[in-house]
Amino acid sequence: MRLALISDIHGNLAALEAVLADVRRRGADRVINLGDHLSGPLLPKETAHCLQALDAIHLAGNHDREVLDLVPGRGGKSDAYARSMLGEPELAWLRGLRPAQRLGDDVLLCHGTPTSDCTTLLERVHQGELVLAERATILQRLGGETAALLACGHTHVPRAVRLPGGMLVVNPGSVGLQAYVDDDEPRHVMQLGSTDARYAIVERGPAGWTAELHAVPYDFAAMAQLARLRGRPEWDAALSTGYVR
Repeated sequence: MRLALISDIHGNLAALEAVLADVRRRGADRVINLGDHLSGPLLPKETAHCLQALDAIHLAGNHDREVLDLVPGRGGKSDAYARSMLGEPELAWLRGLRPAQRLGDDVLLCHGTPTSDCTTLLERVHQGELVLAERATILQRLGGETAALLACGHTHVPRAVRLPGGMLVVNPGSVGLQAYVDDDEPRHVMQLGSTDARYAIVERGPAGWTAELHAVPYDFAAMAQLARLRGRPEWDAALSTGYVR
């Protein structure tokens, strides 16, 4: 089995199209989309249409939930913009997505952790930045999960971590946003220093699951211009540089 893992698109249609083209070139049996599809100042409706037409497993992320639960006049700018651009068909599609799903007997798919769409699995905050969490912390967050492969997203940090017992935990990184500031406590930044869209391919072979992390160039300037036109300079900077400052 060969799976393409994508996550955290955030309405960046140009990055999504580049990643899907790379997936077609490399080949995969299935595309798995781990959530946070549309939230952002870019192209939420067009991205939704692209995903709806894609033969893939789609999960719901925390921002998908927050877009659906948005109260007028409240919530973040990115969720509010996405909600304002979506019609009932796109909202109905989001409502039908689950936060976690099993694929066969040995694969678990989730956005954050097996039990939370807004908890990080592989990272912790240290001095205002995301770093790899201790093994004991990761095991605690897994809550006794024993799948051979666990795929997650949420933090936008591409990683593949092999745990005791052989479980492979893979975060493919973000298709659409390579840097951000999270103002929730503890406040922190995430920045990869690259504009490339990220995804992963995982494959089950005779020795178990393996992972390849991929970085794909795309026309980030067009998306950065959109962010600038929408009055979001922080997105413009992140898309243009992969840094938050």
